[in-house]
Amino acid sequence: MFSGSIPALATPFRNGMVDEDAFRAFVDWQIDQGSAALVPCGTTGEAATMPKDEHFRVVRLCVEQAAARVPVIAGAGSNDTRVACENIRAAKEAGADAVLMVPPYYNRPGQEGIFRHFEAVVESCDLPIVLYNVPGRTVTDIEVATMGRLANAFPSIVAVKDATGILSRVSAQRAACGPDFCQLSGNDETAIGFMATGGKGCVSVTANVAPRLCAEFQAACAAGDYSLALDYQDRLFALHLAMFADASPGPVKYAISRVRPDFPTELRLPMVEPNDAAKRVVDAALEAAGLI
Repeated sequence: MFSGSIPALATPFRNGMVDEDAFRAFVDWQIDQGSAALVPCGTTGEAATMPKDEHFRVVRLCVEQAAARVPVIAGAGSNDTRVACENIRAAKEAGADAVLMVPPYYNRPGQEGIFRHFEAVVESCDLPIVLYNVPGRTVTDIEVATMGRLANAFPSIVAVKDATGILSRVSAQRAACGPDFCQLSGNDETAIGFMATGGKGCVSVTANVAPRLCAEFQAACAAGDYSLALDYQDRLFALHLAMFADASPGPVKYAISRVRPDFPTELRLPMVEPNDAAKRVVDAALEAAGLI
């Protein structure tokens, strides 16, 4: 269902509010540059600081501006199963093509609790679900056996964004979930290895800043041209790391503003502007990639 370069969109804020004009222009630019789908209101989009009405207003804006040119995968996870069920229904009402959902965080359920959580979400709405496995943030890991159980039990669970950083998971999950289950890398810096072992694309932070280069990298991987893909990897590697030179999405927004001056760098507390050292790292990486 999904493939290629899929930016986890940053959300532009100006004077505390979503800058809707800047966001619409950003969506157009991403599509024009070759992004294959869009993820509004994920981690990079600062969804954790958005009230529900604003969150799904941003999803609706993305859907409207994309105008069916590419799929929209709305961030919709929650550690409260009831809220997660409400969120997937709200995403469908906003016109999203699918949702991206983390397992319950903070609560730290066991594997049976994770399964039952997604079972309830599936029963509440038929919208396709992309699992988001990011133990570094959630302190909850969807283990391979549980992912296989979910994929085989529920046809609407169609994909995973795997941000574990464990490349052997790709092969293990192919065996558990089947080769048609879509695996998307959640880490730019290891996406080349992820793709080589069966991945179909990347939900990318770097694509916020370098959408065309990320799209061309993904096209090279899909064509099996790993010599060309390695050239892109070498060009983008410093930028992949620079996106986390300080707490994300501070460096991301700073980097976007360097290539798109119309994009504001404002963040919502508790996130703050990246420090000067991080900005220098970002500038050097943008220069190395030929973006400034």
